[in-house]
Amino acid sequence: MASIQVPEGDTLKHECGGFVIADQWVMTAVHCMPNGANGRKVVLGVHSLSEAEDTKQTFEILELHNHPDFNIANYDHDIALIKLDQPVNTSDAVRAVEFLRTGGTNPEPDAVVETAGWGSLDNLGSRPDKLREVVIEVISPAKCRRSDFFGRKFTNNMICAHKVCRDDCGHSHGMEDSCDGDSGGPLLYNGIAVGITSNGGKKCGQKKKPGIYTIISHYTEWIDQTMDIQPAAAAEETS
Repeated sequence: MASIQVPEGDTLKHECGGFVIADQWVMTAVHCMPNGANGRKVVLGVHSLSEAEDTKQTFEILELHNHPDFNIANYDHDIALIKLDQPVNTSDAVRAVEFLRTGGTNPEPDAVVETAGWGSLDNLGSRPDKLREVVIEVISPAKCRRSDFFGRKFTNNMICAHKVCRDDCGHSHGMEDSCDGDSGGPLLYNGIAVGITSNGGKKCGQKKKPGIYTIISHYTEWIDQTMDIQPAAAAEETS
């Protein structure tokens, strides 16, 4: 997990999530930095945002590649790649996650997936200091396209998912969800990143506004071109 942090006075403040996909590359969402990096830094290897941790690594953003077709109106094509100023030091706390490529199997409705982040715990904006993980379920695209859900804003490049509480979850709203500040983090299916947290952060834990995630496998060609991965090399990596 990466914490993308924005300068605030003499300190850095968590703004968005991301995740390492190669030794010098982090994947995130365009809407985290639509106007460029502007002094933001990428922090890896942390569980707590405030405590000193030996595993912490901080990087400058050397390059930011926002998908050229990103649509601010509905967050379509919400995928971005960050090239760090130097390769990461791989450790137990920092390592690349595999992401789903073209031809891979995306999760079906009702599939159990996971997401993580330091995003708000509720609509009041209170944010946790420690990384939180949540297990959620994929919702059918047909449901997310309904007018009482997202309507036409929901495209074929999106997965939507939330946690449905069958028993009392201890929350008054009975839902868990990605939220403000989780954007850019991964949606994991069997340990592989299949999605990027996109606009789940508008209102959290609402029954008809589940989290929306960009489908990574739709962007293999753009990812390879941006990272300058040759097709033969990419095939060898996945074989």
